[in-house]
Amino acid sequence: MEEVGIRRAVQGDLAILHALVERAYRGQESRGGWTHEDDLLEGARIPAEELAAILADPRQLLLLAEQDGEAAGCVQVTDKGGGTAHLGLLSVDPGRQAQGLGRRLVAAAEAAAARAFGASRMEMTVIRQRPELIAWYERRGYARTGEERPFPAADTRFGRPIVPGLAFVLLAKTIGAA
Repeated sequence: MEEVGIRRAVQGDLAILHALVERAYRGQESRGGWTHEDDLLEGARIPAEELAAILADPRQLLLLAEQDGEAAGCVQVTDKGGGTAHLGLLSVDPGRQAQGLGRRLVAAAEAAAARAFGASRMEMTVIRQRPELIAWYERRGYARTGEERPFPAADTRFGRPIVPGLAFVLLAKTIGAA
């Protein structure tokens, strides 16, 4: 793998971030990787306005990985308060998957959550119907909490379900410990 730099994204990165996230999750190009959601959801993964709001929010960070001068991946960290942060929007360019970049982004997100927000716990939600992705996070030290949350099927800003019964499982991990 070529040298990868990870930095905090800024508003000027909005267009490349939006294209990266859409490419990683939806559409024909997403099928080049293993993390696509095309068999579960259709439509856009996230509106550009939502990404802009994340970039403008001081309680959120969006980390951007660059490789060979191109956007290679990103991950969102949200301060939930009380020592808890939320990891979301982990996206790796389909052509760069299975090279360790996802692991590096998760580690960078955990470090950023501890450093920027004083978090000692990282949580995330993963679609229950994605057992291979849940297993990947479990190999990174995340554990199922037993909590499930309904998928917001009525809110089509993040896609329209094409299979019934979508739900999220909550995963969590202790972070920042030496």
